[in-house]
Amino acid sequence: MNFIVNLVLAFPILMTLNIIQLIYPSDIEYVKPSLTAKWPFGEETVVVWGGDSLEKNLIHVTWPSERWGYDLVMEPYDIGSKNNEDYGIWNKEVYSPVSGVVIAAYDDEKDIAPGSEDFLSLEGNHVYIKIDETDTYLLLNHLKQGSVTVKEGDRVVPGDVIGRIGNSGSTSEPHLHIHHQRQDPTKVLHPILAEGLPLYFDGINGNAMPEKGDIILPDPE
Repeated sequence: MNFIVNLVLAFPILMTLNIIQLIYPSDIEYVKPSLTAKWPFGEETVVVWGGDSLEKNLIHVTWPSERWGYDLVMEPYDIGSKNNEDYGIWNKEVYSPVSGVVIAAYDDEKDIAPGSEDFLSLEGNHVYIKIDETDTYLLLNHLKQGSVTVKEGDRVVPGDVIGRIGNSGSTSEPHLHIHHQRQDPTKVLHPILAEGLPLYFDGINGNAMPEKGDIILPDPE
């Protein structure tokens, strides 16, 4: 009995450390609503995590809220530098991928050095949007301190600049984390209690749901 109790108590910790790797049991074919959005950048981007499988999206698919989340970078990345300015995506403009209303806009956190654990929150500086089409929510995290150009209550459409890439929150290097979820992130008791929803993109080369290792180019308009 003690062994069973200890195993139950240890299970969340082992999942967090990716010692236990279990995909969250949501089937992409049946989860609704899905969302098709515009790409949040205007230039070549690399998907470091994305997709529907453990192999392609390990750090997201194990969690209910981030089931189909993405982490996006630009060359150069994963270079081991402690200077944010050495990373290709640093300070790049982020565009709204959807039409909707901004429900949260925050950019007061400092940007930390790559690899540092000196963060104040998991999400860091962020913009959250309630999506017109689905009444669900799009979350964009790890923005640069002082860079957010929208405020709560603003309406945005695809292509509007909402901020710039930083290295705030729990992040190993400058990148954009983006995911789609059912619940209002400002009202959920804890981020992992939300239900993640499928997120696709149009107007890009390649698959609508990009995967780890894909190099994405948005179509010129």
